[in-house]
Amino acid sequence: MKKQKVELLAPVGSFDSLQAAINGGADTIYFGVEQLNMRTRSAQSFYISDIKEISSVCKKNRIKSYITLNTVMYEHDMQLLQAILKEVKKCKIDAVIASDFAVIEYCSQHGIPLHISTQANVSNIESVKFFSRFANVIVLARELTLKQVQHITDEIKRKKIKGPSGELIKIEIFVHGALCMAVSGKCYMSLHTQNASANRGACVQNCRRPYIVTDAETGEELKIEGEYIMSPKDLCTIDILDQVIASGADVLKIEGRTKGADYVQVVTKCYREAIDAIADGTYSKEKIEEWKGELTKVYNRGFWEGYYLGRQLGEWTPQPGSAATEKKLYIGKGSKYYPKIGVGEFIIEAGMLKVGDTLMITGPKCGMVKEKLGELTVNGEKAMEAVKGDKITFPFVTKVTPADKLYKIVEAAHA
Repeated sequence: MKKQKVELLAPVGSFDSLQAAINGGADTIYFGVEQLNMRTRSAQSFYISDIKEISSVCKKNRIKSYITLNTVMYEHDMQLLQAILKEVKKCKIDAVIASDFAVIEYCSQHGIPLHISTQANVSNIESVKFFSRFANVIVLARELTLKQVQHITDEIKRKKIKGPSGELIKIEIFVHGALCMAVSGKCYMSLHTQNASANRGACVQNCRRPYIVTDAETGEELKIEGEYIMSPKDLCTIDILDQVIASGADVLKIEGRTKGADYVQVVTKCYREAIDAIADGTYSKEKIEEWKGELTKVYNRGFWEGYYLGRQLGEWTPQPGSAATEKKLYIGKGSKYYPKIGVGEFIIEAGMLKVGDTLMITGPKCGMVKEKLGELTVNGEKAMEAVKGDKITFPFVTKVTPADKLYKIVEAAHA
């Protein structure tokens, strides 16, 4: 297999996750602001005022940043859209990800690099040729096989299809994260039942719920058992990543802007290590098992490889919510930091901690740090445990602020 450098693209929904993506080894991050992205309802979006800091953090860490403006745009969105794009250009965000032609047109007018979103459902080389007038990167439809992806990447090289940058079009595909029953995320179920459009980032996730089927003639009811038949398992390609890279895809994208910093850091780190292992010839079954073990610890609905290997039917999750083998329990928040001795102070707001517990701290400076509590000082004195109301201190790697959250990691009940 010919070795090639691929870009690892990580999701960011908070400054905690931004640092977590950096910690995990991402080449690039993507994020959304205000209500014009596909995670408006399910994530605490950034604001226009955050774009400058996001760009600054990325440039300081020598990674690229992409902003998603991938909802369907209505007339009343145009003023906000232009305000966002003005700030995007001013702060030198590396690209906009979009499918609506209003965004495409404005990016073209203002000379802002554009990537075509998966919402455009690009599934063939003719569509790639069409969008190459506007975009340098195209995110393919999520329903393609690796064979179809490779045909498209081969044709781009054979026909020398270039984007506005003058370079060959790059192809981006998803490698990990949540999948939707809809074609490349275009769903109207939420709009039909709740007047909340998934295509405006407002999905209420009807498909993730249990349902009862009623016989229209007899009125007999049957609860569907065993599987949530509209809720697919999560995509996971860590064990076929060599084949994914061999397809010629240039950018490997992780889904998860609604997920916590722990998810972002763990998933990014696993795929970073896997990509590097493939490049240096050390990719192995043993390493794959280790990576999959780590991936199961953070939020997931179970795993399958999606449609990449040509499956006709998907795999459905057997339960609502996460199947993660570990669970994080909120314990408290940051209070102070003592830089001379490298010690952080936290206030316990719920539950209790004891020496030997596994802690997880998330925050905008540390991203995600996970470690076993080897020693504990409670209210200024050495102790073995701490309870609600206590102030605790222990050695910590970065400055602690009130934005930092402290969790205890426990084994999940279903694990």
